[in-house]
Formats: sequence, C-alpha cells, structure tokens
Amino acid sequence: MFRKLDSVEQHFLELESRLSDPEMANRPGEFRKLSQEHASLQEIVDEYRQYRKLRDELAANKELVYETDPELSAMAKDEVKRLEVEVEASKRNLQILLLPKDPNDEKNILLEIRAGAGGDEAALFVAELFRLYQRYGERQGWRVEVLSANATGLGGFKEIIAEITGQRVYSRLKWEGGVHRVQRVPETEAQGRIHTSTVTVAVLPEAEEVDVTINPVDLRIDVFRSGGAGGQGVNTTDSAVRITHIPSGLVVVCQDERSQHKNKDKAMKILRSRLLDIETERAAKTHADARRSMVGTGDRSERIRTYNFPQGRITDHRIALTLYQLPEVMEGKIDELIGALQAFYQMEALKAQGLAPVNSVSQS
Repeated sequence: MFRKLDSVEQHFLELESRLSDPEMANRPGEFRKLSQEHASLQEIVDEYRQYRKLRDELAANKELVYETDPELSAMAKDEVKRLEVEVEASKRNLQILLLPKDPNDEKNILLEIRAGAGGDEAALFVAELFRLYQRYGERQGWRVEVLSANATGLGGFKEIIAEITGQRVYSRLKWEGGVHRVQRVPETEAQGRIHTSTVTVAVLPEAEEVDVTINPVDLRIDVFRSGGAGGQGVNTTDSAVRITHIPSGLVVVCQDERSQHKNKDKAMKILRSRLLDIETERAAKTHADARRSMVGTGDRSERIRTYNFPQGRITDHRIALTLYQLPEVMEGKIDELIGALQAFYQMEALKAQGLAPVNSVSQS
C-alpha cells in the first residue's frame, strides 16, 4: 500500500511541475485535464502526508517514554495512546481512498419509487418516502424535480419519478435502491390491525446523451391526451408522450407537462437512464468479481429496510442497524443511515481488495 502511495505522491509532484510550466498557458485543453487530475489526487496526498507526520510524532514520543524524568515520561505515554489511535484512523482513511472509485458517484440521479404489495397503503407510502428524499435533498442543497407521477385518489402515488441534481447525489443515495417495507395501522382499519406494505425504490445514475446511443429508428413515439388530474387545459390537447424503445421493450410515459416537447424531453431522459442501468447491470453480471470489489453495489430486488410505525423503529436489514428515530427519518434525517451504509460497504470493499482491518501502525 505504501509503495502505491509513494507512487501517487510522486505523480502528484510531477503534475504540479507540469502545471507550473509557463508553456501551459498556450495549451488550455491539456492544462484543464492536468488540473482535474491534480485535484483528484489532492485528498489522498494530503492524507498520506498527514499520516507520515503522525507516524513520526508517534515514533518520537515512544522514545520519550523511557526518559528518566517521570513527568516527561507520563506525558509521552499519553501522547503515544492518542497518536496510535490517530495513526490507525489515518491508515484506514488511506485504504479507503485507494479503493476503486465508483464512476457514477459524481452523477445526478433519477429516483423511481413504485407501490408494491399493499394497495392504497403502499401508494400512500410512496408519497411519504418521496417526501423523505425530497426533504433530505433540501438539506443537501440539491434540486428535486418530478418528471412523472401516477397519482391515486387518496394522496398517494402508484409511481413517481424525479430527477435529483446536485453535488455527489448518486454517491449518497445509491444505497437506497431495493424493497422498502412499511408496517403500520391504516387509517381505514377499524380493528387496529397492523398491515404490511411494500414499495420499490430504484436509484439510476442520470445518463447523458454521450453515455447511451439511441437510434431514432428504434423508437416508437405516440402522443395522446393527458388523463387524470392536472389542471384546466392539461387533458384537452395531445401533450402526453409515450416512447417505446423497440429493442429492449422499455416504455416510458410522461404527461405532467402541458407541452408535448417538454414531456418528450423528460421521457427521453428517463429512457436514457434506464438503458444505461440495463447496460450497467449486464456488465456487472459479466464481471461479478470486479463488481463485488466496488463501493456501491446492491440488488434492488432485495428487501433492504423496514419502517415500523407502531414502535417508531426503522431497521436496515443489510447492516442489521435498528434506530428508534422513525419520525425524524421520515422528515429526511437519514444521515446516520447513509453514513452507516457507506462505512459497511467500504469495509466490504476493503475485504474484497485483500486489505485486512488495521491492527498495526507499522508499514508492513
């Protein structure tokens, strides 16, 4: 690991030297590329330098432990205890920073939430779960825009699709894909019995046009009048758009906008991301071992979380984490859940890379 870190730091210094070359002013394209690479290495180089500083301080204090002055020796022992913890933490950070990067981490996402088992209760929970992510996005400074929604008469949704844009959205929400189970007493339940419902969540990295090539001849585009609620005039023109991708059989419908053009743009955005997701899953199955070594994998068909309202309890089954903070979580306060999931998958990735847990502060 340390040979690799030495190599990274040496490359970082070479980039600094090249960027300081006055001739770079005449090569803006190359300068931009080198600057981005330099910035991407800054964090790991800073952490490595901090690690070496802490390691040297630790070695110096270990020598002072054997001083004849009792007061100086006691102070050194206290410093050794503190520094051993900090060196170990820094080494773990370095191991994590050396893990393969998820290429989608910087991307925006399409969030798709659909009602599963449970009828109206499931549809109501789709609306509540969407509100949870909406509130979380607000706290992160992200923008949340609904692309498509299929509402029910009770305030729920059979399906809702939203685009979430901002800084490192996918890196924070990629763990949310899967089956979410809710246990509670419906308002319509006279006997007070607890019902169990499910909704499914898909988190798709947003695909740019350069990520997915779509041949226009492979598309069938139909327009029709929007149905359901939507305000005066929405369902009086052929503004709704249905796009069918013939090779894959994927169908996307958008009818929320009054403009046919806007509905088509939204539908194409959804279609591109779904096609990219299919390609990603196909590549993942082909390279299963490589996928297991990445930070950020998961099966969206897996039951990942249970929301138990009578007990105010939320349990993430992947990491056996239970929190009695359900009201706060439903208000979008999910940082503790996301942090625990990130730590878990980072540990799994470390194991897959053959990096055992840190038990020593030596360079061995």
